[in-house]
Amino acid sequence: MSELLINFAPYETRVALIENGSLAEFHLERPRERGHVGNIYKGRVVRVLPGMRAAFIEIGLSRTAFLYGGDISPRLLESEELFGEVLSQIHLGSIEDVLKRGQEILVQVIKEPVGNKGARLSTNITLPGRYLVFLPTMAHIGLSRKITSENERERLRGIVQKFRPPETGWIVRTVALEASEEEIKSEMDFLLSLWQDIRQRAERASAPALIYEELDISLRAVRDLMAREVSSLIVDNRDVYQKILSFMDHFAPHLKGCVKLHEGPPDLFETYGIEIETSRLLARKVWLKSGGFIVLEPTEAFTAIDVNTGRYVGKADLEETVLRTNLEAAKEIAYQLRLRNIGGLIIIDFIDMERPESKEAVYKALKEYLKRDRAKTNIRPMSEFCVVEMTRERRRDSLYNLLTEPCPCCHGEGYTKSRRTICYEILRRLEKMGPHIKGKCIVLKVNPLVAEALTGEEIEFLEQIEKTFSFETSVIEEHEFLPWEYKFLVQEQNGLEEKVFEPS
Repeated sequence: MSELLINFAPYETRVALIENGSLAEFHLERPRERGHVGNIYKGRVVRVLPGMRAAFIEIGLSRTAFLYGGDISPRLLESEELFGEVLSQIHLGSIEDVLKRGQEILVQVIKEPVGNKGARLSTNITLPGRYLVFLPTMAHIGLSRKITSENERERLRGIVQKFRPPETGWIVRTVALEASEEEIKSEMDFLLSLWQDIRQRAERASAPALIYEELDISLRAVRDLMAREVSSLIVDNRDVYQKILSFMDHFAPHLKGCVKLHEGPPDLFETYGIEIETSRLLARKVWLKSGGFIVLEPTEAFTAIDVNTGRYVGKADLEETVLRTNLEAAKEIAYQLRLRNIGGLIIIDFIDMERPESKEAVYKALKEYLKRDRAKTNIRPMSEFCVVEMTRERRRDSLYNLLTEPCPCCHGEGYTKSRRTICYEILRRLEKMGPHIKGKCIVLKVNPLVAEALTGEEIEFLEQIEKTFSFETSVIEEHEFLPWEYKFLVQEQNGLEEKVFEPS
């Protein structure tokens, strides 16, 4: 069984899903950085890009948002009677005939702004409930692939078909398994009423305007994570506790008995022995129990994951050792993707294997371990080089984006110049200064690590330059300097003349 823990603080709410005593999912939300995914806006078209079949939409955020032609539902445009014609125009790429500058349109955020990119939008509105997702702009009934019983699929499809209004779309979520007709009907009525309220608010508002705000993280946790395997939900704040109970009156009244209030000390996470270590959640290297390890490298375009045998040498032949390491890595990779909420394109470089059956075993194991993941995944077969390409649904920021920012030391590059590189940069500058400082004394202020290198293994080069140009150098450690920061002070007759050189 699993437990859901919600730790509230005015500045941050943390949610932990515990499965079999281990942390399976971790989510957090900060009021000052609250996301926009799921929010519905009345936006205004500010620019149409025919060549990209897209448009920029002003929705009131710091950057204009982006709407692709493929994310436009003709049923939400002004000319609803031109459904077929509009759909054809979008398909052919004539988006300028569909959207006009200044036009107002109802949109929903489907991806957060990242870097210099604005939020991604869709007019295909979705309103998630506990059992269902309502698609007011589509005429479609879908069921979660994780509901495998054909009898149960037919039963659920029949209930939705019985009560849905014409030309509305619904997706049955996994948690609806064995839900009663009354529970499903009640949620359909609630979502239909919510949609009617959204439409009325949109009619009254002037663009840009926020029409509907997605639930906060504590209520999303109840809606999305309270599966049948979750035996209890424990929250450590009385106000949040009452809010969750009120929310359950609409969505899951039968689960109110599972909600418990934790009143410490000690605090909730400490009680359950899962106090979150940010460094561990973001660690580049993750060790496997066997002694092997995986390395996770997030980049702007994709996440690269490398598998290594590390200290594991095995007891059988090389192929068996590699296979065991790769199988263990497949399990850990699936776990880390879910824990860190890594989305987008993911490239996994497994250790090379010769036997086709070994490659197939690792590929199947990875697919099996990913079945517990709520996010949609798409996995390509393993290549001859033992590389797996896959995608994972990305709707909200990963922990990397939530917990980190570009490094002010390396300017977000992830690497700094080596001590040797900095030493040689200083030596080249001394060579350029040489003809102008003959007979003088140079006081060189540097970071202690650079000072150690300059006066140690690089000292022969420094002494050679001093001899060539007839000057002396005094190296001073400056503990406040960053590794690449340094200053030259030239000894003049009336004292020291400071010359500051910025890193190149």
